[in-house]
Amino acid sequence: MRSMTGFGRGEANTAKHRCTVEISSVNRKQKDVLLSLPRSLQALESELRTQVEASVGRGRVQVQCQVESLAESRPGSIRIDQEVARDYSTAYTQAASLLGDQAPLRAADLLRYAGVITVETEDWDPAEVREPLVQALTRALGAWDGMRSDEGGHLRRDLQERLTLLRKLVARLAEVAEEVPARYRQQLRKRLEEAGLPLDLDDERLLKEIALFAERSDISEEITRLESHFQQFDGFLASADPVGRQIDFLLQEIHREYNTIGSKANHAQIAQAVVAAKTEVEKIREQVQNVE
Repeated sequence: MRSMTGFGRGEANTAKHRCTVEISSVNRKQKDVLLSLPRSLQALESELRTQVEASVGRGRVQVQCQVESLAESRPGSIRIDQEVARDYSTAYTQAASLLGDQAPLRAADLLRYAGVITVETEDWDPAEVREPLVQALTRALGAWDGMRSDEGGHLRRDLQERLTLLRKLVARLAEVAEEVPARYRQQLRKRLEEAGLPLDLDDERLLKEIALFAERSDISEEITRLESHFQQFDGFLASADPVGRQIDFLLQEIHREYNTIGSKANHAQIAQAVVAAKTEVEKIREQVQNVE
């Protein structure tokens, strides 16, 4: 089990280049991969995207790829056009003299003017940087996946504890459910006696009424299905594949079974157990939103 949230960074160098890849991901129902590459390396996007998507089940994944030159003759990435800067300075001096403004022109202000500063970008040869870029991506994916697995381990333990609690509540439901017909029989007999209509315990009408009530309040099928759902849940927790969607669907079924039990059983303890169980199901559902 893995979380959808994670971060990983990978780096690979050659004599000329340093390639860095950073991957971050957050929750999302569908798979959504955003890959950012220098414009000159767009030819590698398909290969890199395929490598990333092979590691993603669902979630929004952002991949940032950067390449730096390690050559000593590396050209400056920022260039100042001195002639343009002087022209701006001269124009500013003339305007200041005309308007009587004595405030000096600051370098920070000058750099904001159009054409003074130019950010130069290098064009990379895809054939030269492909191998180190793929290595950096592989390392970033490994770190990212490791973080997601660690988080997934915490999620698995939390879900196992909550599933254990649900099993205890179901066991309690089954135990109380067996007492419901006998309890109803006593209550019915007491009401009849209080109403001046005493009936023998073996009276056919009394037995028929109790049988109908027992059939209406029977929750054995729901309990059996819940136990089956819990076994499926165990299987998902043990799986190494993305299981978030399957668990989310299974939780809908579990929630439906508890709703049915709540509507059938006319018993305070059963109602309390159902409320507690549905509360746990909601907590599980919130956690599962982080599961890939």
